[in-house]
Amino acid sequence: MSDIGEDDRLRTNTDEAGDDIYSEDGSIRADFLAMVGAAIADRDVLFLRSHVARLHESELGDLLEAILPEQRQALVRLLGKDFDLTALTEVDEAIRLEIVDQMPNEQIAAAIGDLDSDDAVYILEDLDHEDREEILAQLPFTERVRLRRALDYPEQSAGRRMQTEFVAVPPFWTVGQTIDYMRDEEDLPESFTQIFVIDPTFKLLGVIDLDRILRTKRQIKIETIMRETNHPIPADMDQEEAAQIFEQYDLLSAAVVDENGRLVGVLTIDDVVDVIQEEAEEDIMRLSGVGDEELSDSVTDTSRSRVPWLLVNLFTAFISASVISLFEATIEQVVALAILMPIVAGMGGNAGSQTMTVTVRALATRNLDIHNAWRVARREAGVGLINGIVIGCLVGIVAGLWFHNVHIGGLIATAMLINMFAAAMAGIMIPLVLDRAGADPAVSSAVFVTAVTDTTGFFSFLGLATLWLLN
Repeated sequence: MSDIGEDDRLRTNTDEAGDDIYSEDGSIRADFLAMVGAAIADRDVLFLRSHVARLHESELGDLLEAILPEQRQALVRLLGKDFDLTALTEVDEAIRLEIVDQMPNEQIAAAIGDLDSDDAVYILEDLDHEDREEILAQLPFTERVRLRRALDYPEQSAGRRMQTEFVAVPPFWTVGQTIDYMRDEEDLPESFTQIFVIDPTFKLLGVIDLDRILRTKRQIKIETIMRETNHPIPADMDQEEAAQIFEQYDLLSAAVVDENGRLVGVLTIDDVVDVIQEEAEEDIMRLSGVGDEELSDSVTDTSRSRVPWLLVNLFTAFISASVISLFEATIEQVVALAILMPIVAGMGGNAGSQTMTVTVRALATRNLDIHNAWRVARREAGVGLINGIVIGCLVGIVAGLWFHNVHIGGLIATAMLINMFAAAMAGIMIPLVLDRAGADPAVSSAVFVTAVTDTTGFFSFLGLATLWLLN
């Protein structure tokens, strides 16, 4: 019999499994996770260096999120200097802090020196002040100054996202001098698509695309072929606004300037894609009152982020309940009302959520403003009326047949029409008012829209029923 164990057979057949570590559903293959787990347990550094250290940063990030916490720490220790610190930009904040907290500052400093400045800032910004300063103190002076300058900008600003490595030349250089400079200078970014033109004070004058450089004769001066950069991004601009500029003008990169118009960095499309994804996820989470929650957060942190808005929901629920209590006598006389009430409130809530989601997203992308708000509000009012008529008629017919009472059908149809219209108006007006007041509509809208639809639904349905009984 062979003495080779199951884990050894898995590792022996690694090359047969192919280089793709993902399964068809997009998750990391179970056999690859088993191989990595076995290698960590056996302290098989050779396997980890040849099959884990070679992974792309995003693949390594997915692997770090898939394995157990104790395996993460062991993996980082076993890989040592072969661990790609860039992978930490691809994981949740909790996992990133968990890993760097266990790494010596000397190891982090050595790895930081090999990263692009934007990735280095992304990792450094979440560290304790003392650890950050100790790491920065071990870096070369020029690099330390650039990173500190980026860290001084507000969180979620273009300055935090920018890359401080860029190519800049004076306007009096020739194309030939520029090409020779790019060939001979070693301290340049690994990849770039534009060359910036600056004066002696580093004030941004213009930009040249690389294809224009390659198509121009060597003796031509830079100032004759440069174009004005119409979309420089202020370093203190919010990263979401910067991403919208990229989207609007189809940019691959953009200059980042300080308050005096001096070039301080460059924002690239790969970072902007990350910003767009982060902001979209943030909007979705906030619509549910979740906040900045991540899958790796602890039970306590997750509960703490959700409880406040649940308490607000509880308060609005009591308001809706108080409306119902006003019509207690009516409900006692017609039991069918108690059965049908949730339908009115539920449909109104769903309709309000539809309008609210579209409105909040339009506000976030700056597609909805004071100039077109009234036109959009009229459209949503029309949609609410049409949907209210259609849904109200269907529900009224079903309710009338169910309880053999045409009056019940008419009551719920009318209440449904009223509530669907109110839901549409609340779904657009509440986010607009909150945005105008300076509040974040993604966080606050859902609670108030739900309160309006529940209260309106119950009041209209039970109020109409009371009038009907009185007559």
